[in-house]
Amino acid sequence: MWVPLLLPLLALLVLLGRRWRRGAAPLDPAGRAVLITGCDSGFGHLLALRLHRLGFTVFAGCLSPAGDGARRLRREAEGGGRLRVLRLDVTRQRDVLAARDHFSSIGFWALVNNAGISTFGETGWLSIEKYEKFADVNLLGSIRTTLAFLPLLRKYKGRIVFMSSIIAYFTLGNGIYSMTKAAIEKFCDALRLEMKKFGVQVCIIQPGNYARSTKIQPPVSAEEIWNELSEEEKAVYNKEYVQERANFFNSILSEGSTNSNDVVDAMVDALMSPTPKARYMVAKLKEKALVLVCALCPTVVMDCVLSYALSK
Repeated sequence: MWVPLLLPLLALLVLLGRRWRRGAAPLDPAGRAVLITGCDSGFGHLLALRLHRLGFTVFAGCLSPAGDGARRLRREAEGGGRLRVLRLDVTRQRDVLAARDHFSSIGFWALVNNAGISTFGETGWLSIEKYEKFADVNLLGSIRTTLAFLPLLRKYKGRIVFMSSIIAYFTLGNGIYSMTKAAIEKFCDALRLEMKKFGVQVCIIQPGNYARSTKIQPPVSAEEIWNELSEEEKAVYNKEYVQERANFFNSILSEGSTNSNDVVDAMVDALMSPTPKARYMVAKLKEKALVLVCALCPTVVMDCVLSYALSK
């Protein structure tokens, strides 16, 4: 009986919330310092440049501080002094603690856990070493930096932004990546609730397919996949099947969006809005529809849908 009454009430609250968000003034970036991981390229690189231009003090964590991405950031920072490049490998506790030391006398505002890697392969095709590497970068790397910066975030009532993905809801050939993003979602859900009492806000960014713009996942080679398979896996699969899977995955990559600014806009809103969203899904309509279907339909239905997609 109460469900028909509850739905209009929820819709009204959503509309009022959106109107309030649009009317609220964004936060002043002056004197606010932000640390971003994974700034060598992709979303992290673009966000560092955007925040610097907006007036934030930006610490851009780069895996390769002598690489092309880091050099581009340094050129942007010439004369300004508010954009600094740090060596930051999120799998190394020493790097994380060294990065934290830069904020001992600076008003810390936000941590953006952006660093991540991706790959392709069915479950049995990937070694345990690869699983460990992906867990260390995509999951434990974010947890490692978060734990190190929690005292500062609580002190300054700052923000934490995590890079997730719609692939946290389903998988089409990259289960290892989906696994780490689904785990990040649950970590953030717990953290968001726990940090409310300290005035710290936690936001999740959920991009759709942006492979063409971020280069996080280059096209896969069936030959390389085959050469890395164990003898046991080669006895189960043949080269033709591996080639079909590689072609399928590469076709998905080729459909990726080339406009990273949509995702960066969401990240900026998460950092500057006085009332940020808990989740920002930045995806095409069909990608959002697939996420909705995954959330509402029984598993057996989704298995049929995804199995059909994989067979095409």
